Amino acid sequence: MIAQRLRVAAYAVCSRDEHLLLARWVSPDGARRHWTLPGGGVEHAEDPFDAVVREVAEETGYEAQVELLLGVNSRTRTVESYEGGVVDLHMLGIFYRARIVGGDLRPETDGTTDLAQWIPIAQVATLERSAVVDIGLDLHRDTPPTGHREPIPTTSLQRH
Repeated sequence: MIAQRLRVAAYAVCSRDEHLLLARWVSPDGARRHWTLPGGGVEHAEDPFDAVVREVAEETGYEAQVELLLGVNSRTRTVESYEGGVVDLHMLGIFYRARIVGGDLRPETDGTTDLAQWIPIAQVATLERSAVVDIGLDLHRDTPPTGHREPIPTTSLQRH
């Protein structure tokens, strides 16, 4: 039987002047990189609202103010665990629209990202990126009244 793991994460969609704020994720071994929305895992007993503000600060140096809950995305996939073995990962992503209200753009230190940057929205589709970028942009564009989109089917085996 494959082990099951739940990961709850909060992400910020921050846009201004037709640019989107992204952070570049780096695998622990440094071999893989892709762009993602600022955000990450919600810690035990942490409110997702507070987690997204904390994550934006950690990954970008900016102080963010949450404006709107855009929605929740639920998806599963089988991944190789960093601890070894394979797990059935259930990812629950909570997406917020946020605006930058202070701070200075800088890369994260001693974290899972190595660069934060404002990327022209027109160029985002050409980037090597996490699915959370597309999910967040979709929710940002359409803002479904229920805050729900159908899960994106994923079948690839990836490290987590």
